[in-house]
Amino acid sequence: MSPEAAGTPGAAASPEPAPFSPAERRQLWRFCLYGFLKNQQYFENFFMLALLARGLSFTQWGLLIGFSKVCNNLLEIPAGAVADVWGRRRTMIASFVCYIAAFGMLGLSQSYWAFFPAMVLFAGGEAFREGTHKAMIFDWLTRIGRAAEKTRVYGITRSWSKLGSALAVVLAAGILIATRDYKWLFVLTTIPLALGIVNFLFYPKYLDGEGRTGRMPAEVARTLWAGFRLAAGKRELRGLVAESMCFEGVYEAARDYLQPLVTAVAAAAVGLWLQGRGGGSGDYGMVFTALLMAVVFLPTNLLASFASRQSHRAAQSCGGDDRLAFRLWLAVLGLYLAIGAALFSGFGAAAIAGFVAITVLQNVWQPTLTARYYCHAEAGSAATTLSIQSQAKGLATAALAPLLGAIIDLFARHQGATARTAPAEALWPAAACGALFCLAGLLVNMRLRRSPAAPVRP
Repeated sequence: MSPEAAGTPGAAASPEPAPFSPAERRQLWRFCLYGFLKNQQYFENFFMLALLARGLSFTQWGLLIGFSKVCNNLLEIPAGAVADVWGRRRTMIASFVCYIAAFGMLGLSQSYWAFFPAMVLFAGGEAFREGTHKAMIFDWLTRIGRAAEKTRVYGITRSWSKLGSALAVVLAAGILIATRDYKWLFVLTTIPLALGIVNFLFYPKYLDGEGRTGRMPAEVARTLWAGFRLAAGKRELRGLVAESMCFEGVYEAARDYLQPLVTAVAAAAVGLWLQGRGGGSGDYGMVFTALLMAVVFLPTNLLASFASRQSHRAAQSCGGDDRLAFRLWLAVLGLYLAIGAALFSGFGAAAIAGFVAITVLQNVWQPTLTARYYCHAEAGSAATTLSIQSQAKGLATAALAPLLGAIIDLFARHQGATARTAPAEALWPAAACGALFCLAGLLVNMRLRRSPAAPVRP
């Protein structure tokens, strides 16, 4: 089945777009393969657990994530401008090289302070990647006359990323059961990333953009300044940046707490036998944790893939991306409130279901926000303006992650637990933070919807 066919199953409320030509379908496959290989990150659903197993607290985890986001922010917009000027394929290859180095270091390092250089490399990989590949997809759609299908096509490619994540969690569980060592989750992630570099070599050269390497410093400075001026001077872009901070920023700060939540629920289910082995971090406990993570995250990623694939249909049924975004704000706000109530009351299993639902909705939100953002960006600085959006959410995450970790550590100590044995009740501040920022984002969205519509790019 082709990515195109996979993205449009069943009947639609509106006429189906014309099929892609064979050459276009091959390039769409390459875009999908990029996301599939990129998301073969076997450590992803065990990242927090792997570091907690090495003695980190939630506060130290938050500081590490916050440090990574700060580094990402320092590199994000320049990286987008470099991509527009130097060439996007080269930038993506540089991103994957940084990833490979970072994951190798994370897998082999034992000291807390040794994780920081690895997070610098990881931030470099994120900075070179964020916005750049989206800009390549959207420029390709403009080139072939399908710019109006940006939400649908980006949803298709993102759905294949989530299919990659679904496979990755199954493989990760198998790796962890076979090795009983988290380090192999990091080390083996480097293999699909190397294959991803090979995939980039088959991208057509025109997707590099119209960059000129001989005048890079001046061109980067001009492109960077143009991106700043556009984001600061356009009301719609300012609003979308604020929405991204409120939705994505808090989501990235809170989402990893699903990992200790799952182990906390498991610990409560099997009693002191599992708690005595570090909440699932011992030998047998690690096997149980790996299986339980697969049970939770496999359907989560499959549902996320389906949601991303159908995001364009959701936008059509709601009457456009802006109306869909408003309904998503309402739904996610309600979910955060429900999760907070469940955690505060000790109903961890219900909180898990709520986090899964938010993850699914986030995969409808991301293509929707990207399409809304791209409508107001300029073609010559698309990677730069998309990187500004990514940097904004990174700023929110950098500020929230250490604070959230410290608050949860405080509640865990109050209940006589450590980060590795924290009960579900101690994690409720993550949901409270999400609800607060969702309320702010909803107000921004409502204000934008009341403002006169601005002309947008096709």
